[in-house]
Amino acid sequence: MPVREKPAAHLLRDLALGAIHRELRPEYRPIEALGAGPGGHGRQWDFVVRDGLENLAQAVIARVLTPRGELAALGHPDYGSRVPELIGAGNTEATRALLRLHLLDALGREPRIAKVTALDIIRTPGRRDSVDVRLDVLPVGASATLTIGPFRLDLGP
Repeated sequence: MPVREKPAAHLLRDLALGAIHRELRPEYRPIEALGAGPGGHGRQWDFVVRDGLENLAQAVIARVLTPRGELAALGHPDYGSRVPELIGAGNTEATRALLRLHLLDALGREPRIAKVTALDIIRTPGRRDSVDVRLDVLPVGASATLTIGPFRLDLGP
C-alpha cells in the first residue's frame, strides 16, 4: 500500500472518474447521498471529488486515454497522448515498444510529475489482445512515489 502524504495544492481537485472494471472506460457518475434534500424531502445526489495524489492518478489516466490534440480548440493542443492510435494495432512487441514511448511522452508533459520511476507493460494473462500497465511516478514536491494501476489497455488482435 502506498504511503499517503499530505495533499499538496498543486495536485489539485477534480470530479471522481469511475472506471468500469479494470478496463479503462471512464465515466462520471453521481453518488446517492441518503437523507433529506432541500425542504426536507427526497434524496440528494452529488459527485465524488478526488484531490491530492488520487487526483493526480486520475489525471494521468485521463491524459493517457485522450488523443493528443483533442483539446486543441480549448487551448490545450499538447494535452493527451498518442496511446489511442495503437488501438487495433495488435499486441506485438513493436506495439508494446511504441506504447512505452507514447506513455513516457505523455507523462513527460504532465507538469505535476517530476519523474517516472517505473513503467511495466505486460501481456494480460489469458488474453492475447490486451496489456496491463503499471506506473510508478514521483510527483513534484513529493518524497514517495505514487503507483498508478495496473490498468488494462486493449490493443486488438
